[in-house]
Amino acid sequence: MEKLEAGQIKINPFRRWQKKAAPYIFISPFYIAFLIFGAFPIVFALYLSFNTWTGVAGTAIEFVGWENYYYTLTDPMFWDALKTTILIGVYSGVPQHILALFFAFILNLGFVKVKEFWKATIFMPYITSAVAIALVFSVFYSHPNGFLNYIFVLLNNIPGLSSLLSWIGLDPPVNWLANTAWMRPAVSFTVVWMFTGWNTILYLAGMQAISHELYEAARVDGARWPQIFFRITLPCLKPMIQFAVIMTVIGQMQLFDQPLILFGVHGGTGRAGYTIAMFLYQTAFNWNFFGSAASIAYVTFMFILIITLITKRLLRSHEEVD
Repeated sequence: MEKLEAGQIKINPFRRWQKKAAPYIFISPFYIAFLIFGAFPIVFALYLSFNTWTGVAGTAIEFVGWENYYYTLTDPMFWDALKTTILIGVYSGVPQHILALFFAFILNLGFVKVKEFWKATIFMPYITSAVAIALVFSVFYSHPNGFLNYIFVLLNNIPGLSSLLSWIGLDPPVNWLANTAWMRPAVSFTVVWMFTGWNTILYLAGMQAISHELYEAARVDGARWPQIFFRITLPCLKPMIQFAVIMTVIGQMQLFDQPLILFGVHGGTGRAGYTIAMFLYQTAFNWNFFGSAASIAYVTFMFILIITLITKRLLRSHEEVD
């Protein structure tokens, strides 16, 4: 038996193990959930992209090599869906960041009252269900008696405006969700409505981190608000703009809920609202080509990675350049 000197206390080895293991036990639920619902689907999808499988339990998974990727990259529907996704991304991404910068700049000014109320109001669409927002906008765009058509009918009755509306192709009532010229702008406006608040909060956080001494020095030198915004705020905000734009790129390339609710699974008239995510969904769950769907997912991932790297390089800050 082990001898103990005077004053020594023998520690139970099991108790010592408990103390070491306790932190890992507490954090284990996250890692278990991540392995089951995160890592495993990613690895299995990569494996599946080199095989063919119908998704039915009991059916064989057959190795086909690069055939799924070849089929995806030579499929006209894939490129049409990619084009639609990028166009909707541009139509919705640019306005939401311009509006977010404007709202954040206004909220950051000292004279704005009840800022918390305006923050909550602007942020509210982001935390609202995407499906609920899409359903509301489907009523908003409905033909012929939707609210938007009602507004344009009123405008059309104003002398001089009817000819202008006709010239730009807005003879009310407009079938916003079936007219190929307006389908992409319609879903883009829905996306702008939903995500402008998120970007506003990001930019506001970035602006509040900018030193007030810079603004005070600019005011002493007689700088006006436009000069302060373009010469101080925007350059200092570049890292946050880079992050926000990259998050937008990732989100837009996965756009699914809004076009699905507005146009249906086939993307509406002429597939003008048919995105990459909808193409992936239909390939897997309508046509049962799970191998091809997995290859679409990984090709989309590569496009997201390429666009993200390009965006990061274009928007890199002076510190990154140095």
